Amino acid sequence: MKDTVVVFARAPRLGTVKRRLARDIGDRAALRFHQATLHRLLRALAADRRFRTVLALTPDHACARLPVRLPRIPQGGGDVGRRMHRACRRFARGRVAIIGSDIPDAGAADVSAAFRALGRVDAAFGPALDGGYWLVALGPRRPARPFAAARWSTPHALADTLINFAARSVAMLRPLQDVDTAADLNALRTR
Repeated sequence: MKDTVVVFARAPRLGTVKRRLARDIGDRAALRFHQATLHRLLRALAADRRFRTVLALTPDHACARLPVRLPRIPQGGGDVGRRMHRACRRFARGRVAIIGSDIPDAGAADVSAAFRALGRVDAAFGPALDGGYWLVALGPRRPARPFAAARWSTPHALADTLINFAARSVAMLRPLQDVDTAADLNALRTR
């Protein structure tokens, strides 16, 4: 069975994406950033034949003009942990990675590295510099509730999630910067 990467993203709509960033730079600029980052990631992942790419766009029935045609699955309701758990259950027999769409430096090589890590560990995480994570990859041996009790959108999200993996082996990928604020965007530009 081919490994699967699921891209978690919001439908690119004015006023609904990157809200914290939009407070700093405006709705249109935040939408442009979101679209550019999402489109670049989708192109890179879809072009890589080492794994299958699936899109989980929210809201579930949103229409969006995207640069590539990909199979889609619904995220459904609930917090991001419930939505990620639901996506992982769809691919319970194989290896699955979930990647966020707001990490400009993430790409196909990172997903490939996560799947390689699953050859020796049960899970791999791509830590974000703000305490969250931009990717999680799971092998078939998973905790029953891998994302339970995490404080999402806080500096504790990764640490909280790792508690659920206490009895499992875990690898960390390279830490990357997600872009939530104008300061994050400026830090990215200065690099």
